[in-house]
Amino acid sequence: MQRREFMQLLGLAGTGLLLPGVGTHARAGGTTMPDWHVGFRNPPARELHTRTLRMEGRLPKDLAGTFYRNGPARHELGDRRYSHWFDGDGMVHAYHFHDGRIRHHARFVKTPKYTQETCANAFHRPAFGTVFADAEPVAHADAMNAANINVLPFADRLLALWEGGSAWDLDPQTLATGDRVAWSEEMAGAPFSAHPAVDVDGTLWNFGLVPGAGKLVLYEIAPSGKLRRAEALDLDASPMVHDFAITHRHLVFLLPPFRLDPERFGEGKSFVDSHRWYGDEPMGVLVIDKRDWSRRRWFELPAGFHFHIGNAWEDGSGVIRFDYTRYDNADFVTRAARGLMRGEDVPYAGGHTALVRLDLRSGGIDQSVLSEQTEFPRVDPRRTGMRYRHLYTTVRTDAAAHPLSNGILRRDVESGTTEQYDFGPGVISEEHVFVPVTRGKDSGWLIGTALDVERRESLLSVFRADALADGPVAQGRLPYPVPLGFHGNWRSAG
Repeated sequence: MQRREFMQLLGLAGTGLLLPGVGTHARAGGTTMPDWHVGFRNPPARELHTRTLRMEGRLPKDLAGTFYRNGPARHELGDRRYSHWFDGDGMVHAYHFHDGRIRHHARFVKTPKYTQETCANAFHRPAFGTVFADAEPVAHADAMNAANINVLPFADRLLALWEGGSAWDLDPQTLATGDRVAWSEEMAGAPFSAHPAVDVDGTLWNFGLVPGAGKLVLYEIAPSGKLRRAEALDLDASPMVHDFAITHRHLVFLLPPFRLDPERFGEGKSFVDSHRWYGDEPMGVLVIDKRDWSRRRWFELPAGFHFHIGNAWEDGSGVIRFDYTRYDNADFVTRAARGLMRGEDVPYAGGHTALVRLDLRSGGIDQSVLSEQTEFPRVDPRRTGMRYRHLYTTVRTDAAAHPLSNGILRRDVESGTTEQYDFGPGVISEEHVFVPVTRGKDSGWLIGTALDVERRESLLSVFRADALADGPVAQGRLPYPVPLGFHGNWRSAG
């Protein structure tokens, strides 16, 4: 298939993504903000040069490699400020573990959007949740690509990931921005989500959603980085889908009743404001055979919204089990994420871990929703798509003196037991990832970042994954706060 034919199939040719520049925005500055708002301001510099963290405790001897993180960081430019947390240009952080020390370095991803707006000293392109009155119309998604959600080491590359457009190549050592990634000539510019799943054999699976076209793009990429397959499947609508899961036989998608409204899209509203919540409709569950993408099954769960799935696996009798962070509605993405940018604690339906059992033979499906308010689920990466026991999430306790999480939690999904660590009321906990100790062992470390609001410092902590309540075995501090981010991954040295 030729590139033009493929792009027409996706609805990406011509003016399919043309967004007029009409809408609202916030100005930089403003009234006095609460202490926690420091996590939603620009970093102290456009590039944070290599600095050794001030350490407490002792790093494990077998922990050598780099922990990469990404997130929106340029929230203000000139006299303009974005009104939604998800809009800011991506800044990638590298925490290098070597000889008992941690060195930190961070740089913005210099996408065409970042470069053009830096030269103009103003935001001019539409963003996920903000559209300025004089915004430039854009003809394709990569013109507004902020590369601000995830960063993934894969096939000797480092990929900065967004949601609706291309991945961007970064230098793993210097974090310098390279070219946008095109997995094949005809796929250049096609949506490539921020949550690929790396199978136990090294295969990378991913998807992309084409807004307005009702297309789900699937990818299968070899461990070498070579594209094996890509195909666009038809959906009846364009739901907002941020993540998916794999088992050894299937791809699993949750499609919430939060969908793009064609009448709103392109009428001066931001991308998120072009969606509607259909709370009287179920959340769809789509299961696709890995080997034959034409073999698809649909199931239904009660209406709900989600960002993230932790893991999925299936047994020999055709039962798939998976977890996800469930919200009763889409209030966080439509309202609360804007409130955070204004320094306001806007009430919303918090996320809770849901455990799902889906029987492919009988067609039955049920879920149990747990009590703790959680987010950012992760598992041992060696268990991706396989039976797993431990799920690691952030958790919010009643003591939190801010709107977000202040601890981390380990849940045994088989026994139901939990263990957690509370950083304290004045700390915002971010995603923590599992780092295996060595091949062939089930033990490992849990590594992640946090923001100490009271001391205005960013933290990086290392826990024994099986002993969270004991507290971090080592913790490093930067002498300044960096903006709160989203996702990261570990690459071992060598």
